[in-house]
Amino acid sequence: MISFIVPIYNAEHYLPSCIESLRAQTEQDLQIILIDDGSTDGSYAVAQSFAAQDPRIMVLQQTHAGQSAARNLGLAHAQGEFIAFVDADDTIEPDWCERHLAAIDGVDYVQSGYKRIFNEETAKGNTPLHQYIYTSPCMRLYRKPAIAGRTFVEGMIYEDVVWSVDLWLSGATCRMINYTGYHYTANPLSTTSRPHPEAQRRVISELKSRLHNASLRGKMIIYYTIIRLKLHFLRS
Repeated sequence: MISFIVPIYNAEHYLPSCIESLRAQTEQDLQIILIDDGSTDGSYAVAQSFAAQDPRIMVLQQTHAGQSAARNLGLAHAQGEFIAFVDADDTIEPDWCERHLAAIDGVDYVQSGYKRIFNEETAKGNTPLHQYIYTSPCMRLYRKPAIAGRTFVEGMIYEDVVWSVDLWLSGATCRMINYTGYHYTANPLSTTSRPHPEAQRRVISELKSRLHNASLRGKMIIYYTIIRLKLHFLRS
């Protein structure tokens, strides 16, 4: 079984497409965990309506505490042998599970790429294979033991960067596949679509705090991530 963890905050417009893409997988042995993070729109009602149609869907609700808390709650309820994260405004292609399951033998997780969606009809390119080392926890299928006890830092933005770096520092083994079945929506209302100077300083500080105990390889990973982050912040 694959447990999908979907944090939701005011994603009423996008959520039906996201859920339908999970339900349409060629691999049907799924658990779909929808976590409503205190939405003020109709997201919770949408999630409940799908759960009424499909017993594989679990809906959880919390007061607004952020994406990290929602993902952590989802992890606490995940029953699958494998774990995947999908954001509520994104979708995946029908063979996403099948392609990742076929490649995960012998490694802790499988990494693939994405297409960037600028509206509901337009996709821009595929991510080159050499750029698949990015910090989103999405676009990956994990063996559950590989991320057991690995929670997201709550109360901060860019928490996925810290989570991914900690995963890399743990020595988890990865296989990259040349496949771009994840559709990432360029949502102008998303949290990271606008600058957050204090959050940017905090994530850099969190990464630097890991340098002291890191191996030489770990230090290279951390510095590489910090450089890429700073370039991203300059462009945003």
